[in-house]
Amino acid sequence: MLDRIIKFLRDEAVLCIAFICALVSIVMTGDYASTPSYIDWRVIALLFCLMASVAGLSESGVMARIAQGLIAGEKSRRSVCLALILLPFFASMLVTNDVALLTFVPIAVLALQTAGWRDSLARVIVLQAIAANLGGMVTPVGNPQNLFIFTAYGLTAQDFFFALAPFGALSFVLLVAACLTFDGNRSQVTLKLDAKAINFRRFALHAALFVLSVLSVLHILPHEVLIIVIAAALFIFDRRIFAKIDYALLATFACFFIFSGNMAHMPSMQEMLGGLMRGHPMITSLVTSQIISNVPASVLLAGFTANWHSLLIGVDLGGLGTPIASLASLIALKLYAHTEGARIISFMKDFAISNIVALAFMVTLYAVLFVL
Repeated sequence: MLDRIIKFLRDEAVLCIAFICALVSIVMTGDYASTPSYIDWRVIALLFCLMASVAGLSESGVMARIAQGLIAGEKSRRSVCLALILLPFFASMLVTNDVALLTFVPIAVLALQTAGWRDSLARVIVLQAIAANLGGMVTPVGNPQNLFIFTAYGLTAQDFFFALAPFGALSFVLLVAACLTFDGNRSQVTLKLDAKAINFRRFALHAALFVLSVLSVLHILPHEVLIIVIAAALFIFDRRIFAKIDYALLATFACFFIFSGNMAHMPSMQEMLGGLMRGHPMITSLVTSQIISNVPASVLLAGFTANWHSLLIGVDLGGLGTPIASLASLIALKLYAHTEGARIISFMKDFAISNIVALAFMVTLYAVLFVL
């Protein structure tokens, strides 16, 4: 029993911290009655629906088959690494940065091992993590903080796209440039996938559910209708997906909604965080993300500013930097740590250098576009 508790605390550290923060904030304010009203139930519903449909798409095996078509065969190291890094970049725009890494990091491990390029594994996974974070920031459904900000501020798809398109374009250029540093040595790359693991009916079902989820994000379909349709479809056609949903993330959001709502009603916090967000909203969002991760940072800071633009860019760029700045980065680290012969120190060195360089370029672009 004790081992299970310790494992839960270790695996769900962010949720535990969020729960403690929510509990302390309730006690500090003493406003128990208002607690449920602080939770944005629309965001929770949309997250549930998106996670369900994305889990189904991932379980269908279609994304792995796409990777096999791009990577398998006699290829150069440079072309294979380019494909392995750009796959999560583009996939994260639709299936979130977390799912992109959970899908393509294992494929990278298998591909590089069979080709005899294990020495490139740490660097490739680091770049996959950066690619997933930067690709996911381009769309409202690419990561949880984007969905929250898009919904909380009532943004249009046009507003969102024009705010982040320059950073997405620069990200693509930087990732391609990084891939050019790999050598052109050729080898045979093998990805053995079970043909029976490809379930096109499951893919079609969840692709349709994903489209409905996006329509709800865009305020075309009411979220109350969406969650009923999603739940009914899963119950009838694919009940196993219920077990694949990240309920800990939903609970984390609920806790941080409560914490943020209480903090926003405390005069001292209004003065401190309100002042920081009025004076330096992007930098405050970015730095806060380095400490508590960009998803909680977006929920916490949204209550202190109407400047969605700077908040959005700050928390999205804030996914770069420390390993805890983005949950996707922690996923990449965890997956690498479980590979045979993993060299954590080497990984962390590559991670630090690559993230600092990428963040420097992104902040420079922000300064050129909006400060200078």
